[in-house]
Amino acid sequence: MSIDVGQIRKDFPILTRTVRDGRPLVYLDSANTSQKPLQVIDAIEEFYSRHNANIHRATHQLGEEATEAYEGARLKVADFIGTPDESEVIFTKNISEGINLVAYALGNAATSGPEAERFRVGPGDEIVITEMEHHSNIVPWQLLAQRTGATLRWFGVTDEGRLDLSNIDELINERTKIVALTHQSNVLGTVNPVREIAAKAHAAGALVLVDGAQAVPQMPVNVQDLGADFYGFTAHKLCGPTGIGVLWGRRELLDALPPFLGGGEMIETVAMERSTFAPPPHKFEAGTMPIAEAAGLSAAIDYLRDVGIEDIHAYEHELLDYALSQLREIEGLRLLGPQEAEDRGGSLSFTLNGLDGREIHPHDVSQVLDAHGVAVRAGHHCARPLHRRFGINASTRASLYFYNTRAEIDALADGLRQTQKFFGTA
Repeated sequence: MSIDVGQIRKDFPILTRTVRDGRPLVYLDSANTSQKPLQVIDAIEEFYSRHNANIHRATHQLGEEATEAYEGARLKVADFIGTPDESEVIFTKNISEGINLVAYALGNAATSGPEAERFRVGPGDEIVITEMEHHSNIVPWQLLAQRTGATLRWFGVTDEGRLDLSNIDELINERTKIVALTHQSNVLGTVNPVREIAAKAHAAGALVLVDGAQAVPQMPVNVQDLGADFYGFTAHKLCGPTGIGVLWGRRELLDALPPFLGGGEMIETVAMERSTFAPPPHKFEAGTMPIAEAAGLSAAIDYLRDVGIEDIHAYEHELLDYALSQLREIEGLRLLGPQEAEDRGGSLSFTLNGLDGREIHPHDVSQVLDAHGVAVRAGHHCARPLHRRFGINASTRASLYFYNTRAEIDALADGLRQTQKFFGTA
């Protein structure tokens, strides 16, 4: 293993701080947002202190430098996710906006013309999602179905936390217009068989959108190999800044789809009677974009590549395997999702009973852990339907990243045992 975790942690200043009366911070909430290395922080500061200007329109040197930073980030993202065409990379403010972009573009697609039948969504058409989706990949499709009269359908989840594909031939059929699914669950950690589902969808003539917010930070991703038509992720989960996300789409689809937002930059010509639009990606980037954030995302990709994304994935797999073994030893802990590390990521969601056998509310669990310096998340993690599937309202989630250590997992396990003692004795 080539990762030197001790050296890596020196790049993250926040990991050296103390919380709650001087306790060392144990940050286990990276599925929510990752911490940022100095290289990213410095890149954003460098942009604002030396290159700050708006992009594309300015002819002065600062404008040229800002444009180079912004468009350079697009090139870097394209290479990072395996597409040779940087015009297929659209910058958004987050993955939620990227999914909404596709849903609204489909809803606003022309009702006539050569592409009409491919994109038009209406009564009798079906949209397929899954029961393990983040709300960001549920609500936009609900809204599209409500606007168009289409029917929303979904894959269920097995008791083991995998997608139930037993009825795939019935769910994906000639009426299916788009299939939207997560690459890796933010609750269960489950890595879904995207290629298999995409092949089935394409055979039925449907489009495929993949939410990669949890996958891209943790594993090598090649959008061409996956077979998706659209793939989105967000910078703040892969050591980058908040405020910028990525939507990748096949160029022929982006050419045919209408814009999502109107305004400056996304136009070709404007007259009082009508406007024409720039080609992708600028057709989908209205107004002033997150320029400094693009510089930060570029630096984050450089950082992950320097560490090695395959090494990150391998190290996290070892860390996950150790975490699963430690959590299994805690009596009264119910882990949601796959119990083994195979085809699984580092999101560890669970419920916890006290020593008296009564369930401890996840918010109480997180508060006691916080008192011990361990930062986790409690709630339904923007996946309420999935929690209802498992008969619970909320869970506690600890999530791992490559800057975490076995000692931090030990601190989590010790904190959970302290929580059990606090809330009840046998």
